[in-house]
Amino acid sequence: MDATRREVLTAAVTAAGATAANDFAHAEGQDHHDHQELPSDVALRVKSLESLLVEKGLVERAAIDALVDAYEHKIGPRNGARVVARAWVDPAYKQRLLTNGTAAIAELGYGGSNSVDIRVLENTPSMHNIVVCTLCSCYPWAVLGLPPVWYKSAPYRSRTVIDPQGVLREFGTELAPDVEVRVWDSTAEQRYMVLPERPAGTEQLSEEALAALVTRDAMIGVAKVTPPQKGARL
Repeated sequence: MDATRREVLTAAVTAAGATAANDFAHAEGQDHHDHQELPSDVALRVKSLESLLVEKGLVERAAIDALVDAYEHKIGPRNGARVVARAWVDPAYKQRLLTNGTAAIAELGYGGSNSVDIRVLENTPSMHNIVVCTLCSCYPWAVLGLPPVWYKSAPYRSRTVIDPQGVLREFGTELAPDVEVRVWDSTAEQRYMVLPERPAGTEQLSEEALAALVTRDAMIGVAKVTPPQKGARL
């Protein structure tokens, strides 16, 4: 494969990944973070580009599918779930995670652009954290994968700041009246990830089994981690 074709292939695969998550490029720290929405027809235009490149034999559709699958299922949110599970079973690691999230996450081999810092917020019986990006869709993609559609929506971005308890209730998360709710606004340089409370009754579970309980929504802060149902195989 000559240099020109390799460059076109790389550009095409990157563009397809950006279509699946319009946050991908600036999550890597490669944009100017102007907080503007992408045009509504961007997905159509990238799809047309993809089809043209496939037709001309410059890129294989399978390569694009593999990239999207990696961000949906391999890069995250399972990476974040493993970070949470390690913090639950290893107090020393938990302390390092809360002190310097970026460095502690890197200990497990996960991380993104050097220009992006990830701060980890611990939920406790008296404190519940929820993450939002009020201006666009900044997101800790390295540990949570692709941002969900609702995270990027205008209603979530605005209402989470105004009425976080109401938003939590819409996700089915009910908190006691005395629990303080803190909202954290992500930026291009500063991303947040929630360390949810470990559910009761999981003391005998292995680290791997604990990771299987952790959801993306719990690491954003809109949900809690629930214990496994009786009889469930982990």
